[in-house]
Amino acid sequence: MPEVVTLGETMVLMNPDSSGPLKYVTRFTKQIGGAESNFAIGVVRLGHGAGWISRVGNDEFGKYIVAFIRGEGVDTSQVKFDPDAPTGLYFKERREYGESKVYYYRRGSAASRLSPEDLDPDYIGSAKFLHVTGITPALSESCYRTVKEAIKIAKSRGVKVSLDPNIRLKLWSKERAREVIMELATQADIILPGLSEGAILVGEREPEKIAAKFLDQGIETVVVKLGKEGAYFASGSESKFVPGYPIERVVDPIGAGDGFAAGFIAGLLKGYSIEESVKLANAVGALATTVTGDVEGLPTMEEVAVFQGKKEGVDR
Repeated sequence: MPEVVTLGETMVLMNPDSSGPLKYVTRFTKQIGGAESNFAIGVVRLGHGAGWISRVGNDEFGKYIVAFIRGEGVDTSQVKFDPDAPTGLYFKERREYGESKVYYYRRGSAASRLSPEDLDPDYIGSAKFLHVTGITPALSESCYRTVKEAIKIAKSRGVKVSLDPNIRLKLWSKERAREVIMELATQADIILPGLSEGAILVGEREPEKIAAKFLDQGIETVVVKLGKEGAYFASGSESKFVPGYPIERVVDPIGAGDGFAAGFIAGLLKGYSIEESVKLANAVGALATTVTGDVEGLPTMEEVAVFQGKKEGVDR
């Protein structure tokens, strides 16, 4: 059984072969993207078992997604094929300068029909961590109930819960995001917000103040992501800034946060300290930005060691 379980939507990603506004792009590469499956693949590449719970359409896109994720070593035994709803789709728009944009075509997707009945308590209960994001509860009321039920099962079985807020304002308002994610946060053991998410959720823009507000909610560990600057973590007994790994040229930033989360949880699974786990998270997040695609740049532990200078690369 997997050490980490996660749940959420994965879509087919149409990644443009050139940068610029989509109205001028004529060629795309078909890939996959989804915060939770990105995370699961990242955990597996770092040497640990992960399982992904979801729904996909009983269509060619759904079959492609499941085959790809299963091929990466993630357990997909809890994924259901829905004959009555399609697999979600999104397009990425890349710019040489400035942030990439995404355009979703996911309303009414199979994954938006996830329900608490799709959860196997024994499957979740066998894991060491349940990882959830703020994306899934934004998809539908049934998805919201499913995430809450998954957390309830995990807490009842002694499984640690990690939460990546991953706020997507294309899916809901700031007010609703704050209400739901803060509700989920009170049940989480670990939360991994970015600075902008901290501002939305707790009204603070400084890492120390963001962490303090979440610790006041009873959360054991807070890790505030600071992009290329690294991260700041705080727990009941310690707090520290951990410097990041600047990348000379960011090829594709989307998926870096999921890689960061995978690195942090993988570090804890390896028995690392919180600080060492954050260092691993920083490295994984940085490497994820160096390759086009949401998961293609997620590294192995050997690649991380080379990147951190702990091991020499092999020139074949």
